Formats: sequence, C-alpha cells, structure tokens
Amino acid sequence: MNVTRFSEAPQYEAPKHHGCLGVRLQGAEVSDVTSFWLGVSTFEPGGGAEWDTTPAEKVYLVLDGEVTVETEDHKVVLGPRDSVFLAANEKRRVSNDSGATAIMAVMIAPKA
Repeated sequence: MNVTRFSEAPQYEAPKHHGCLGVRLQGAEVSDVTSFWLGVSTFEPGGGAEWDTTPAEKVYLVLDGEVTVETEDHKVVLGPRDSVFLAANEKRRVSNDSGATAIMAVMIAPKA
C-alpha cells in the first residue's frame, strides 16, 4: 500500500500550462504504479493548458469549479464530478474561463 497525503504530494510543472498548480498523487516519482499516474491540477481564473497533444490517454475529472476542454471537434464546459476521456494523440486545450478557482483530477496512461 502506498498512501500519498494531499498536503505532502510533490508539485510538478506541466508543460504549456499557465495559472496552474499540479501535484502528483500516485505513479511517476510518487509510487510504483506503472500503467498510469494520478494528479490534481488547480487552475486559477484565466489559467489553462495550451493546445497540445501527447501519446498518452487522459481522463480529467473536475472536482470543483468549471473547466472548459476543447478538442478539434468539440468544446465542453465541465462542472463538479463531470469527466472527459481524451484518446492518445488527441489535440486538446484546457481553460478556466470562470471567475473562480477550478480543481481537476488528472489521470494519464502513457503508452508502453
């Protein structure tokens, strides 16, 4: 068993993100999970992630506030407990267009 206390989770800097604080809860440098990693991103109003793509599958789960997720084909505003799956190599942009802080769980499964 590997417990990560949120208050002790290591911060990480996500490429092409702004107005965002990320912490890693499982996987990567935190635990021996090998098929995915789990983190939480806090987006300040106006914060987000630029258009980008990676070869990893992603699941975003909004915990608090609102987050807008755009792909080349869709744009959706997610609220608390809403989630979205992004396929490997699916181009996306994330933004917090609201006037309040948004908190989102992020699960990323890198290609093996």
